[in-house]
Amino acid sequence: MVQDNAQRPPHADDDSGVPAATVVIFRRTQAGPPELLMVQRSSQMRFAGGAAVFPGGKVDPGDRILAAQLCRGEDPVIGAARIAAIRETLEETGLAIAVREPVSAQQAADARAMLIAQGLLAPVLDAFGWTLEPDRLTLYAHWRAPVERGFDTQFFVLDLGTGAVDIAVDATENTKLFWISAARALELADAGEISVIFPTRRNLERLAQFATFDDALADIAHHPVRRIMPAQVQRDGETWLQIPHGHGYPVLGQPFATAKRG
Repeated sequence: MVQDNAQRPPHADDDSGVPAATVVIFRRTQAGPPELLMVQRSSQMRFAGGAAVFPGGKVDPGDRILAAQLCRGEDPVIGAARIAAIRETLEETGLAIAVREPVSAQQAADARAMLIAQGLLAPVLDAFGWTLEPDRLTLYAHWRAPVERGFDTQFFVLDLGTGAVDIAVDATENTKLFWISAARALELADAGEISVIFPTRRNLERLAQFATFDDALADIAHHPVRRIMPAQVQRDGETWLQIPHGHGYPVLGQPFATAKRG
């Protein structure tokens, strides 16, 4: 396998990746499939510049410290990823998720400002008297980028229910926020109206199968989460980027030349 950076690709069980987290947030609609929250990254960002992705980012040391307090008994890697997903969602979108207490739009905005200023979620929780419930995020998938020090990302899903949701783009890392069904996002990607990287496209194809959040949970139950690492394979004389069978994805790959890889 030849990589763009000419480095030897890591093995699927390699633990040298950069821990990261992503959360797919479902919102129920009055009719039709659920909508998902997506963010369009700034074209200036080094990773996935200009692409539409789900909220998320790298796991920080503060996430690990908070996870040790709130996610006892859980794999510390998964626990820290849960906290990172919650923190990044508040920072990127202004949406406070997995909080037990009711959160007003003004509280969320104030909490977001405090988080951006301090960079840590723990003091925000203390200041607003919030109780975090990290287990409301269900582990959905685990992707590892096939490059040295690539992102090693835990994907979660979360159901917001129905109703109005106040979100606001951070205007730094991201330029746009939008709610969209998985099928519609794929249509826009095919039309060239949005850009999606390889993992996002595969996950949109999988998510488009679900008519409800409960359908997503049922699918997760049938496909235990194992690390997925895309690989280059030869198909009829053409190089493809592909993932293995057995993870619940209806489409396994696409020609390497057309695969946006971040």
